[in-house]
Amino acid sequence: MTALMLAALSALWLGVLTSVSPCPLATNVAAVSYLSRQVSSPRRAVHQGLAYGLGRTLSYLALAALLLGGALSAPGLSQFLQSNMNMMLGPVMVLVGVVLLNWLRLPLPSMGLSESLQRRLSQGGLPGAMALGALFALSFCPTSAALFFASLLPLAMAHQSVLMLPGMYGIGTALPVLGFAMMVSLGTLQLAAVHQRIARAELLLRRLSGLLFLGAGLYYCWVYLTPLIG
Repeated sequence: MTALMLAALSALWLGVLTSVSPCPLATNVAAVSYLSRQVSSPRRAVHQGLAYGLGRTLSYLALAALLLGGALSAPGLSQFLQSNMNMMLGPVMVLVGVVLLNWLRLPLPSMGLSESLQRRLSQGGLPGAMALGALFALSFCPTSAALFFASLLPLAMAHQSVLMLPGMYGIGTALPVLGFAMMVSLGTLQLAAVHQRIARAELLLRRLSGLLFLGAGLYYCWVYLTPLIG
């Protein structure tokens, strides 16, 4: 398995983990459930869910391209990041690990949407569902912010990937949303039960991922920073 393929799978996993994190999970289930009530058939509900997931994907992709494009297009900054990325990854991965383990909470401003705006977008068909997904994607909570800004962006920067790795991350965030949309035809009670099971599984997956990030970060710190201190 090549390094780029491994990075792509890592970006995909980071996207899935972001989508099933507590804040985005609740938002995704509520949004897909609300959108499905605006249509008359399960097939159209799936289409609404696809549009919502696509909106989230495009929002993440555009934000990553904006942030990475400027950094990688500056020759001096790009060369500095390539030369020092391994040293920077250690502390960054440790930070992500402690956030995922809930040992540290990052204060973040929230970008809430008014109920009237949500209602107008949900009634706007596929374009409205896409816009709703794009806006909700920008409402970062500590876990999703750590996964996007402190995990995906350094990974994409290390591989100089402005589009592919952020795109894989976006697809990862959309996959659970598509699953929720397909479950809508089972009814609200079944969807609520699935939400509870996924929430419990997410806690275990987040803790395991946090331990992996923490261990890998400490290893990078030991390998790349210890010689500088000594």
